[in-house]
Amino acid sequence: MRHKELTAKGKATRRRIVEGAAEVLRERGVGTVTLDDVMARTGTSKSQLFHYFPDGKDELLLAVARFEAEQVLEDQQPYLGRLESWEDWRRWRDVVVARYESQGDTCPLGSLFLQVGRSTPGARAIVVELLRQWQESLAAGIRAVRANSGPGTDADVDVDARAAALLAAIQGGVSILLSTGRSAHLRAALDQGIADLRRDLDPAPAATPR
Repeated sequence: MRHKELTAKGKATRRRIVEGAAEVLRERGVGTVTLDDVMARTGTSKSQLFHYFPDGKDELLLAVARFEAEQVLEDQQPYLGRLESWEDWRRWRDVVVARYESQGDTCPLGSLFLQVGRSTPGARAIVVELLRQWQESLAAGIRAVRANSGPGTDADVDVDARAAALLAAIQGGVSILLSTGRSAHLRAALDQGIADLRRDLDPAPAATPR
């Protein structure tokens, strides 16, 4: 069902169902959750559930996946949207680490995509859009600190490549966290990525007069 076809009350009901389904999926995992579980958690009937999700569980899972993807970015705000100083970058780094540490060795978004499958229409598009927005925000932050750094900044830094590399480093660290329950690699990836940026974007110190 298209969101534009819903009334304000309908949109609120649909969101309540999605949020409730997301809670159940985080608690129990995708494989064991049924529509009955979602109905019990959200207080909705089967007819009401299928009114908002005519294609059933797969459509609901996609909606939850989109919700979880949006949460990945929202949880990093307001820091992700204003990476204008190195202190801003440090605060953003701390928020990212805290988010994934609290998540532990489970990844609701990853579990959903394993269940929905790559062939499900819209599944890959959700991931692509999430990564695009995340990378663009990081690139905007790199441009901001470069602009604020003044003379001596390395103007040849490939902003988009650096943003992509930093995002890949985060995902690698998160993958290890999910496998081991330890965040050391995620912390190291973020710290090294930001340190490399600062080395290239901070003005070179003035030479000491002789």
